[in-house]
Parts: sequence; structure tokens; C-alpha cells
Amino acid sequence: MKDEYKITFIRGATTASENSIEGIEDAVVELIDELISRNNLIKSNLLSITFTATKDLDACFPASIARKCNGLDSVAFLDCQQMHVPNDVDFCIRIMAQALLPRNSIVNHPYLRGASKLRTDRC
Repeated sequence: MKDEYKITFIRGATTASENSIEGIEDAVVELIDELISRNNLIKSNLLSITFTATKDLDACFPASIARKCNGLDSVAFLDCQQMHVPNDVDFCIRIMAQALLPRNSIVNHPYLRGASKLRTDRC
């Protein structure tokens, strides 16, 4: 089994509708759902996710939401603040996930909502 899988990094991003627990929760749940479904991830093969959020999002920690959804309570999560750059995407949540995927898998990086303009080649 060891040789059948490889450690893979999956990037992605989305935007919250507003700086509220509900707005951030909707965005995080949708992003995690897309990360899992687009990459046919087995949840036990999801090792860690680092979240970054722009400075205009401070109502809650994205990781605290992800930890409660989709049975991901054993995944290692980390929250960080995204470096501030003028004219960045507002209310943006980015992820870097580390997962075990079959060697022949094609990685699909989900860029959703307003974050889709960050990587038009990856939507």
C-alpha cells in the first residue's frame, strides 16, 4: 500500500460573504467539501490543512469550523493570517492541505467564489 500512495499538497481558496461566524462557516464547509469531492479523498488520508485568512476576517478561526465538519476531528489544522497586500481579494480564506493520494491521481485545486480570480486556470 505504501508505494500506491504519495503525499500530495493541494491548494485552494474561497471567500466568505462577510466577517461573521456564519459567513466564514459557509465558506469553509464549502471549500472542504470541494477539496474532498474533487480529489476523491478518503478522509483518513487527509493529514493536515493550513488555513490563511485575510486581515478582514477575524470573527472565528477557519480551523475550528473545519475540525467539526466532515468527521475531520483527527486532521492537524493550523490558522495563520495572510500577509496583507493592497488590492488583495477581500474576505479570502486560503488552504494548503497535505494528503495521501493514489500515485496516478490528478490533483484538483479548488478555487471558489471570489477567490476564483486568483487562479483562473484552476477553477
